Amino acid sequence: MWAPDRMKPVLFALVLFAAPALAQTPLTAEEFDAHVTGRTITYSQFGGIFGIEEYLADRQVRWSVAENLCQYGSWYAEGEAICFVYEYDPTPHCWTFWLEGGTLRALSVNDLPGAELTEVERTDTPLSCPGPDVGA
Repeated sequence: MWAPDRMKPVLFALVLFAAPALAQTPLTAEEFDAHVTGRTITYSQFGGIFGIEEYLADRQVRWSVAENLCQYGSWYAEGEAICFVYEYDPTPHCWTFWLEGGTLRALSVNDLPGAELTEVERTDTPLSCPGPDVGA
């Protein structure tokens, strides 16, 4: 026989255990900005280094996938996503970001659906981006 009073503890337990999953909402643009501006973040994907991005003032960025080779760009919010455009590729690259134990994580929205990036290092050290004529 079904007993509504006996179901209350079960429902409470389900809500209690589901609460952390529900709390995993993407960062807002303001939260993302506060976490990254003035910092250089190294991201990994599939166990290897994916790239390094330096977050400058006014939502400007420098992105590098190889030493001394940088692309300049900017980011903007689009719904819950943070989208990036770069000088050599005007196609937006959008990600949802969230913090997990103080570590930034990102999930691709449009480029590689399901692809995930994880912050492996965050520093205040700028990227090394020498100009094309340096040392010539």
